[in-house]
Amino acid sequence: MTGLYARVARRPSRGHVRRVTPVPVERAEGLVASVYAQVERDFGMLAPPVSLHSPAPDVLAACWVVLRETLVAAGRVDRATREAVAAAVSSANTCPYCVEVHSATMAGLVRSGADAALDARRARVADWARAGTDRAAARHAVAPVDADEAVELLGVALVFHYLNRMVNVFLDPSPIPAGVPESVRGGVRRVFGRLMARGARRDRPAGVALDLLPPAPSAPDLGWAAGHPVLADALARAGAVIDAAGLRSVPASVRELVAARLDDWDGRPTGISRAWVGEAVRALPAADRPAGRLALLTAFAAYQVDDEVVDSVRAGGADDRALVELTAWASMAAARRAVAWVPLDPVPPAAPS
Repeated sequence: MTGLYARVARRPSRGHVRRVTPVPVERAEGLVASVYAQVERDFGMLAPPVSLHSPAPDVLAACWVVLRETLVAAGRVDRATREAVAAAVSSANTCPYCVEVHSATMAGLVRSGADAALDARRARVADWARAGTDRAAARHAVAPVDADEAVELLGVALVFHYLNRMVNVFLDPSPIPAGVPESVRGGVRRVFGRLMARGARRDRPAGVALDLLPPAPSAPDLGWAAGHPVLADALARAGAVIDAAGLRSVPASVRELVAARLDDWDGRPTGISRAWVGEAVRALPAADRPAGRLALLTAFAAYQVDDEVVDSVRAGGADDRALVELTAWASMAAARRAVAWVPLDPVPPAAPS
């Protein structure tokens, strides 16, 4: 059934992607074909949040490697809890597409009310994972799981801080087509959740995706993953690829500006106005300002990116690959900074009575 669903889902899933054109499955070659095959086999369908990266094949592979080795591959933490983290981070980042997908998948995995204690634990884990969206709150957060589990879940949080930004820039707000009547959307969502959960219940061995990317040394800010060798390796390989993409497609002045803003960032929303963006890019060379606007909005308020912002970057000569590389770099820079705030120290054991 999963294979049939994957084939049926290919064509409509393309329609969710906007502003760039994904490589069609039937024309995929080389690295893109290898990634697509793994995604359909292990995720159950060619997920648009992954395929939108295909104009930049190495960034596509980087996205899949970290998604697979955090959310999909078997680990110490059950899949439903990982889906709870994905949904919680996505809600905090105002990413309705990811909230809908991962809330539905979690609902498909969990029988409502079957285990109240486990449901309560998942809620505590979700609250802890949200700490990366508020720097001040993160100082007081305490991991409700042991350190090994916390590392796995922090990996999921990082991936969704990244994906939420890319999805808000390049996908429609819902995985359900806009033409589906509101009266039946709930039923469609439940069917979708059951289909996704069917594939999510299967154990996928860890580390299978690593060979899609070359080895790379781990960056200091990813040192929190050192106790989990597969995850640390996946993050190092993917991080190096996305850093290289930034060097190719993000002007140096823009990289410096985004890094400086991240140093002062508190994780909170910027508000509904985009006036801060105009102020921030004023000091950039005129030719770099369109890329600066897109990079800043992607990092700090991706839901505010519109066609005008993207078109202004294209007017400077950027193609689909450059757009994916620029936004991937900005998304990952923000994601890495957000999870660095989240403490991994577990709840201390209760004193004996």
